[in-house]
Amino acid sequence: MILLAAPEPVAPVASGGVLLAAALASIALIVVLITYVKLHPFLALLLGGVAVGVLAGRNVMDVITSFGEGFGATATSVGLLIALGAMFAKLLSDSGGADQIVDTIVGRSSVRTLPWAMALVGAIIGLPMFFEIGLVLLMPVIYLVARRAQVSLITVGIPTLAGLSAMHGLVPPHPGPLAAIDALQADLGTTLALGVLVAIPVIVVSGPLFGRLAGRWVVVDAPHTFDATPVNPEGDTRRPSFGVTLFSVLLPLVLMLAKAIVDIVINDPENNVQQVFDVIGYPLVALTIAVLVAMFTLGRGSGMDRRQIAKTVEMSLPPIAGIVLIVAAGGGFKQSLIDTGIGTQLADWAQGSGVSAIVLAWVLAVLIRLATGSATVATITASSLVVDLVANMPTAEVSLVVLAVGAGSVFFSHVNDAGFWLVKEYFGLDVGQTIKSWSLMETVLSVSGLVFVLALSLVV
Repeated sequence: MILLAAPEPVAPVASGGVLLAAALASIALIVVLITYVKLHPFLALLLGGVAVGVLAGRNVMDVITSFGEGFGATATSVGLLIALGAMFAKLLSDSGGADQIVDTIVGRSSVRTLPWAMALVGAIIGLPMFFEIGLVLLMPVIYLVARRAQVSLITVGIPTLAGLSAMHGLVPPHPGPLAAIDALQADLGTTLALGVLVAIPVIVVSGPLFGRLAGRWVVVDAPHTFDATPVNPEGDTRRPSFGVTLFSVLLPLVLMLAKAIVDIVINDPENNVQQVFDVIGYPLVALTIAVLVAMFTLGRGSGMDRRQIAKTVEMSLPPIAGIVLIVAAGGGFKQSLIDTGIGTQLADWAQGSGVSAIVLAWVLAVLIRLATGSATVATITASSLVVDLVANMPTAEVSLVVLAVGAGSVFFSHVNDAGFWLVKEYFGLDVGQTIKSWSLMETVLSVSGLVFVLALSLVV
């Protein structure tokens, strides 16, 4: 994984009040266009991205350029991962591999324990994997578990998302936690250990416990995006074994985790071994390798021939074309917000408060997250603002500040977050349902993360 450089400070083009009003007005515009006008989210995000820049006093062409840069960057990173993940997910589904996993989970879990099992799966998959990759890999499993257990998609989906999101925000080797560790000169081992310690109760609270409530508020059936297609109805219909399926699913995780471990152990960019692992452990490369391997382990392993494997891969892309556009447009809107300087302005306002370093770090991350929609930008910016506050702190306390930043960086995902649209489209929700389930889950995760970090600060 690659650490992102801290963004260059953006000089606000308007006063803080104007910037805040512009951000709120553009977010309201997007919600109204989608909810009441019934405009496609892609167009709504495009108009919202232009509106926030114009209302903030920026040149129109500069605003359009900002949106295009954010759109392109998101399409290049997240978009490619979504496409590769969709290919893998379709292979997993059509080969019977997803059924194999579901049969194992459902066969050993009651309806009461299924959310807990799915939270565990999300946490394991999310440990070394980007949130977006883990989500697209697990969506067919979530769909099938919901159908087999005859429960709302939200009841099993929210615990899975909680596991993925908690690991993404709190535990290295994800880019956000690593960036905060580097900025605050925290100890990686201590932060990793404390991060896992905090993540466990956070996942319990925001996953199975909150998922039980959210499943009552939002009752939706699993969509048919990744339904298995009978590519070989008259031929060999065997499934790949559970072991082979698990190997295929875990392969990209292992590759990325191996890269992180090698980077820590060797810590020499010129070392040939590290260079090899840097390549094969890069998320795009790791998932590409996983797709190619899955063509053999899942495709050939279930009796498909080359034509049938090619058909499965081809059929995986049309259903996610709209998702890629919407997620990329979310990235464009995020960039428009960032370039107005609203994130920097909010950070300046919060920095003058007289609260503890842990609470201040969390509040800063929350404000920048709400303004920009980016967990990574929130983590990097908030960390850079509290460097002086942690200079003389003990090692464990510095790690707790890192975790507070991580917890704040996932607070209330909404329309300026690409993840919001990813969840909305995959789960087949409207904007209101997404807020009542996904956005509130992220908020519960963030607040409970702060609570458990503060509790740890009393004993470490």
